[in-house]
Amino acid sequence: MESPSPQTHASPRVGAAFAVHVFTACGAACALLALFAAVGADWTRMFLWFGVALIIDGIDGTLARRLRVAELLPRWSGDVLDFVVDFTTYVFVPAYAIAAGGVLPATAALGLGLVIVVTGALYFADRQMKTADSYFRGFPALWNVVAFYLFLLKPVPWIGALAVLVLAAATFAPIYFVHPIRVPRWRMLNLAAMALWAALAALALAQNLNPPTWVAAALAAIAAYFLLIGFSRRQT
Repeated sequence: MESPSPQTHASPRVGAAFAVHVFTACGAACALLALFAAVGADWTRMFLWFGVALIIDGIDGTLARRLRVAELLPRWSGDVLDFVVDFTTYVFVPAYAIAAGGVLPATAALGLGLVIVVTGALYFADRQMKTADSYFRGFPALWNVVAFYLFLLKPVPWIGALAVLVLAAATFAPIYFVHPIRVPRWRMLNLAAMALWAALAALALAQNLNPPTWVAAALAAIAAYFLLIGFSRRQT
């Protein structure tokens, strides 16, 4: 009896590896579903799809490393796939929501939406967007999170416009933002803050982005915390 060829042994592993790429690509499907919700002004449903995309983004890298996807499937670039999906969910669809959602002055909304997608595209092309110790250089184009806070806090439109301009400029500023999972310093505290943020955000969405004041205040405090710990990065 002939022994199975190496390809026979490899094929299940290759299939599992490709399934990880399919899983990652499902984030793009979430982006399209979020866009449909945004066009219908169903902001709560849009943010729910963003949440699903965040979950996918949070676990696909671990799966890829465990299943050795890069080694088994050199033809497909997981990094490029990640960037394509992340740009749609972090920048492109949120830019539409911010521009069309009534959170900016009507006369400036489209222009500011264009500012978001242009600066976001440039940021994703920056090969030095992360430091050696896993901090982000500049504002990391988290426009989905910015959109969430604008719809949650509902500031007057000119304050929303100012926030967009400041954050777009911060994309290229010599400041740092923490990656809550990959930065070792205060990792457990950061993960706890992320878990609390997720629970409070889910509560806010369950109440159609009109939660009690304490929920909105707690979410704002967590955002301030992550901003401050980025500023406290030790210079190397």
